[in-house]
Amino acid sequence: MTDFNGLGLHLGNLSRLSHAQTRSISPENFTGEKGKGGMSTDGPAANAARGLGQGWKVSPYIIVQPGETVDLADISGAGAIQQIWMTLARGKWRHTILRAYWDNQEQPSVECPAGDFFACGWESYAQVTSLPVCVNPGRAFNCYWEMPFRTRARMTLTNLSTDAIYVYYQINYTLTEVPEDVAYFHAQFRRTNPLPFKTDYTILDGVKGQGHFIGTYMAWGVNNSGWWGEGEIKFFMDGDGEFPTICGTGTEDYFCGAYNFDPGAMVRALDRDLSATPAYVEFTTPYAGLPQVLRPDGLYRSQQRFGMYRWHIVDPVRFETDLRVTIQALGWRTDKDRRYLPLQDDIASTAFWYQTLPTAPFPALPDKDYLEVI
Repeated sequence: MTDFNGLGLHLGNLSRLSHAQTRSISPENFTGEKGKGGMSTDGPAANAARGLGQGWKVSPYIIVQPGETVDLADISGAGAIQQIWMTLARGKWRHTILRAYWDNQEQPSVECPAGDFFACGWESYAQVTSLPVCVNPGRAFNCYWEMPFRTRARMTLTNLSTDAIYVYYQINYTLTEVPEDVAYFHAQFRRTNPLPFKTDYTILDGVKGQGHFIGTYMAWGVNNSGWWGEGEIKFFMDGDGEFPTICGTGTEDYFCGAYNFDPGAMVRALDRDLSATPAYVEFTTPYAGLPQVLRPDGLYRSQQRFGMYRWHIVDPVRFETDLRVTIQALGWRTDKDRRYLPLQDDIASTAFWYQTLPTAPFPALPDKDYLEVI
């Protein structure tokens, strides 16, 4: 994290003093104002607090009705959001849309379903233990991406579900000066289901301005048998044409795994030891992980599904004018010639990056039926 006027601290500078102001928004203090927390007398838990009164957890959550958009935070001034904690009761994670607007832009710089934003894209809890994102027992979403702003920060939540959702949340931020060379946080969700044959999946496109790419989360649903992750990720930047500047070597390689995420793969291949049992192995680390593998159950849950993240925290992909990111969906045919098989999978992604404003318009978010995880 950067260190300026208390905007970002790490172990090496945690003891340094700053005149930055710490504030926090939650249902117990919707504005984050100094000395205004815990004042509710008519919050949704007022009945539970009867006999105790004001100050006794009267407003710990909000209720968002179907089709409703609410402001989670609307902050004036300069500073940065430093941490978000959230948990959702009822509703669907894919139908709960987070958006963030910086410095009075009409175009959101963040637009993403809540589950995918927190690296849990399959409507199902998975432990995630990484530096910028943690998902902890009890379905607790935590985000530590630094989100600077210079005049205003507005974060909204939209409920596309047919059910009301109960939203518990806390947004911790600082008010302080923001230097000129600090960029704005962005996150964009996409889904293609199924991917057309012989077509690369687009993670990100249309980015204009200077910035750096900081991470990818993918919720990948497989529609074929066999290994599915031979495809290469490609970063096209600063005027690249047909060929990219950065080209990876395979999907599991990009997500910092190897050999199909299967420890026995090379034992079987090289040592001819067929007793090594095939198995995907989940892992979660500070910078990369495969925290979720949803396996078929032999009945209605027929497809394998994977959740993977890769954070470019110490190795950001920097660009000066433009950026496009794609990945191939590639498996193997069963013929003797060992040919690749272009796949037609169900792929969703969230791209994370910093850039200068203005934010280019995002592709229209699909409707709730297309978004839905079934």
